[in-house]
Formats: sequence, structure tokens, C-alpha cells
Amino acid sequence: MMRYRLFGQTGLRVSEVVLGTMALREVDEYRRVLGVFAEAGGNFVDTATAYGNSEELLGEVLTRRDRFVIGTKYTLSRDPSDLNAAGNHRKNLVLSLENSLRRLRTDYIDVYWVHIWDRLTPIEETMRALDDVVRSGKVLHIGISDAPAWVVARANTFAQLRDRTPFAAVQVPYNLLWRDIERELLPMAEAFGMSVTAWAPLGQGVLTGAAGQRTDPAQFSARQRAAATAVAKVADELGVPAAHVALAWTRHRSAAVLPIVGVSSAEQLRVNLDALDLVLPTEAVRTLEESAPFELGFPSDFIANYDDAARAYGDAAPRVDAPGLPRGAAWGLQR
Repeated sequence: MMRYRLFGQTGLRVSEVVLGTMALREVDEYRRVLGVFAEAGGNFVDTATAYGNSEELLGEVLTRRDRFVIGTKYTLSRDPSDLNAAGNHRKNLVLSLENSLRRLRTDYIDVYWVHIWDRLTPIEETMRALDDVVRSGKVLHIGISDAPAWVVARANTFAQLRDRTPFAAVQVPYNLLWRDIERELLPMAEAFGMSVTAWAPLGQGVLTGAAGQRTDPAQFSARQRAAATAVAKVADELGVPAAHVALAWTRHRSAAVLPIVGVSSAEQLRVNLDALDLVLPTEAVRTLEESAPFELGFPSDFIANYDDAARAYGDAAPRVDAPGLPRGAAWGLQR
């Protein structure tokens, strides 16, 4: 049964998985997919200006607008011949938002995402422009996708100091093969109380074998093959599809993570939604993570592996416990 999470620190209630619409191209199938998602209790739908005609299709099939949390994105080019038709500056933001509102046939966006960090536009300028559209009522909440942790932290600190709307969430890739967010982005999001919507939770099909339908498996790296084999092994032991195992892994590490389940058919969505009740046993998690080794890198590994807390922090340091951490774990960053 679908459960719900709070979206960042906004109080907004969103389903524990997000419906990804990038692969949906036909209106009748789009309608069936949205119906299956709603029937299961899903309410959070993800789209973007760059996803072909996804916004138009969603606007056509969407009923009971108030029951859904719609997220869409801007940044990517609307017109390759126009320099100002891309980026995170105010001009592109305003024009992109008006286009999205028209395509979605709505007068407001629940979550408006910066699609990718634009290094040419100061983040302070972007935050001012986003705050303006929130104050106008055309946007309720904001998020940022595919940006460094320091940029997001700087943006939210600026918003806090200037009483502007902060980012409530980040959108990033996360799966057994791509764990980079565990270095900086996930700890930052947890510290700020942000949600993390995770794209490519199935490793673009690699972790389920589905990528073999599009790509020669022989082209996979040894690490990819090992991870896919481990997922298949755990799935066989638990008697569930490989996709369930891959999705469950993205959800086990942090309550902040909301996987984006991208589908091309209603039947595919039904199968994936069955993963909601799967909780991976500790041994299964160990098997999966040993198949695709990952290192946090400096400074996390350095701090976590520092084995002489007393020398660094004083004789009584090892006896200090911290809220939210297991006993004796206050000096390490390992999870």
C-alpha cells in the first residue's frame, strides 16, 4: 500500500515514489498510466519542458488537478538559435514557466525544478527570480536537479538569510551503480531537511537486464555485469522481479529518497509498484553492495577511518554519544 512522505520542510504530502513521464509518448497510454498510479495512491508526477510533448499530454489527461502534485523543470534550451532561451536566468525562467502553465492547462505548478546548474547565472539571481514566481502564486515550491552540494547549500543559506523561498528538494541520479550522492549531496539534503527525488533507480535498465534489449550486454563494464548478476541473484532468492530489488535498494538507505519510477506502459508501472512492500534483508543489502564497491573518498573516508578519536578529541571522546547515531558512532561518517 502506498505510503507518503513530507516534501522537504514544506508540509506537502507526496507519494513515496514519483511517476516519471519522460518515456510516455501516446495519450491513451499516458491516461492509463496516470490512472494506475492514482489508483495505487500515487500523487507526485514528474515532467519537464525538455521531455518532448510530456507536458501537453499530462495537461490533456489530468483530471482532479487538486489531487496531484505536479513537478516540472526549466533550464534546457527552448530554441537552440536563441542564447537566452536556455539557462537559469530570469528571462528564461519566466518564459519557460508561462509555456509550462499553458501546456499543463493549469494556473500553478506544485514543484518547479531548476533542471541543471547554470554556471553562468549567479545562484542568488536564480533564487530571487524563483522567489518572485512563488510570491506570484504561479509556483508553490521549488527544487533543483543535477547541481553540486555546495551550490545548493549556498542557495538555501542565501534564501534563509534574505527570507526567500529555499529549495525543498534535490533531484539526482541514484542507484546501486551510481552512489556518488552519498558523498555530499545526500548528507547535505538530510542536514537541510530536503527531499531527494532519485532518477535512474534501475541504472537505466542495467540492473534489471532490460538494458540488454537496447544495448549489447557485452558492452557493459565488469562492475555493471557484477551488479546486475547480484540483483538477479537476490531477486531469485526473494522470489521477486529484479526491478523490485533495485528499487528497494534505493529506498533502504535514507527516508529522504523518493525514487522516480519512469515507465512507458501501465503494465510496467503495475509491476514496479509491487516493489513498495519489499524490504531487503541485511544479507541481501550486503550482497548487492559487495558486487559494486563504492568509496566515499576524502574527507569522509579519512574521518570515518580515523581510529584514534582520543588522540584527536581527548581521552573521553570515545564515550560521547550523539543524537540520531548508534552508540559509539559519533566519530565516523560511515553509514
